[in-house]
Amino acid sequence: MTIADRLAALTSVADLGVGRLPEDVLADVRSLDARAGTRLRLSGEHTVVALAGATGSGKSSLFNAIAGAPLAQVGIRRPTTSATQAVVFGPTPAGELLDWLEIRNRQAGDPSAQQLSGLLLLDLPDHDSIEAAHRAEVDRLIRLVDAFVWVLDPQKYADAVLHEQYLRPLAPHREVMVVVLNQADRLSLPDVAACMHDLHRLLSEDGLTGVPVLATSAVKPDGAAELHEFLVATVADHRARTARVSADLDAMAARLAPLAPARRSEPALRDAERHLRGSLAGAAAVPTVVDAVGRAYTRRGLAATGWPPVRWIPKLRPDPLRRLGLGASDTQGEILRRTSMPSGSAASRAGVDSAVRALADTASDGLPAPWPRIMREAARSRSDAVPDALDRAVGGADLGMARQPRWWRLIGLLQWLLVAVAVAGGVWLGVLAVLAYLQIDLDAPSLGPFALPTVLLIGGLALGLLLRIVVRPFVALGAARRRRRVAAELNRRIDGVAEEFVLAPLRQELSRYGQLSAAVHGVSR
Repeated sequence: MTIADRLAALTSVADLGVGRLPEDVLADVRSLDARAGTRLRLSGEHTVVALAGATGSGKSSLFNAIAGAPLAQVGIRRPTTSATQAVVFGPTPAGELLDWLEIRNRQAGDPSAQQLSGLLLLDLPDHDSIEAAHRAEVDRLIRLVDAFVWVLDPQKYADAVLHEQYLRPLAPHREVMVVVLNQADRLSLPDVAACMHDLHRLLSEDGLTGVPVLATSAVKPDGAAELHEFLVATVADHRARTARVSADLDAMAARLAPLAPARRSEPALRDAERHLRGSLAGAAAVPTVVDAVGRAYTRRGLAATGWPPVRWIPKLRPDPLRRLGLGASDTQGEILRRTSMPSGSAASRAGVDSAVRALADTASDGLPAPWPRIMREAARSRSDAVPDALDRAVGGADLGMARQPRWWRLIGLLQWLLVAVAVAGGVWLGVLAVLAYLQIDLDAPSLGPFALPTVLLIGGLALGLLLRIVVRPFVALGAARRRRRVAAELNRRIDGVAEEFVLAPLRQELSRYGQLSAAVHGVSR
């Protein structure tokens, strides 16, 4: 992955992390994004190397030795570098880069030092200066330069402040760092070896194993030769600039990784979604509605196919759906959108709240703060609108009760036909009785051993009652089928409420987390 790709990922982290990453981390991300991008845009022909060290370490003397001229004031007991000084080697101007570094004191290096062409060498103030402004200047430039040369002296090389506040935090930048044990001319060769050995040990404890350690002396001829060779190699390599940015990105990636770890796909989340849908269905009284549909279908079916003289009896009981405000139509013939069902009980509301909380907790399982809180807030962001949405979902459902099945009408017509037959037989018998009373002898046709009027009367009544008995199981079968269809329709609509008001906001936050986690991973190499 290229530096450009990693910086693009860092920019994404800065955008996606708003409100989701700690403010101090987010501020550091934005700062790194800004300075890394600016540094890569500015002069790629120059390598910025800083000489840093404590008071009396001799870094200004080394600065003069490399520059080939007494550019920096040299002192022993007190800080003499009050502002950063820069020396630029080579003919290429570095004004824009120096302006970005905010360095005003700038000099041209020895024109004959062609091997150092492209080097921009800085002499920083002392990091242990009693002047707070000096320490602030060191801390500022340490974040901006391409490479470091830490100048130590035999007396202070083990200073705890140096190791704890500077060297140890810069461990990720070991590739662009060199440590110099200066003033080696004051020690015997065995003492130099002993100091070097001890310094390697301290650097190893700081996480800087493998960092070059050089022994130098600014007062001896060629005493800074090794440092000079290091600078020549650094300038010739042209990698310090990108190596520094890469190291900064590595350090930031290590800092970000625990805040947005890769999230595993959890099958438990699907179970939590199903539990939520079940809780919403319970809160919307879906079982009650489905049961009412079955009872209403049975009631209406028996009324439509029953024996006409007693059809009014089932109508004495109130229609189960109309009691709930369902299944009616307005003047435009549309299904009513509101119901008269009572609001969900406290137990059902608590069940919904518990299901939402469990869903959010499952979604954020294993994620660091503040993600559990963010997931819960996302899942609950539209919870106030859920009760009305559930009511509209149930009230707007097509329960299939607006039209009667055709076979109901056919059975109803047949029942009326049988009633007509029975009435015809009764009237016929009545006429025969009146004629007999008037002593008018008129024989009625017979059907076997029974008179035809009698057959019509009794047959019409018996067949009507028998047809009602035969039809009843079919009505029950239709009611069961209608309950299944209505349950599927209501559950589909409840799923829509769950998706719109709970799952969609949560999935949006999960998607943002996934993008942030991918961006954090993209910052790494």
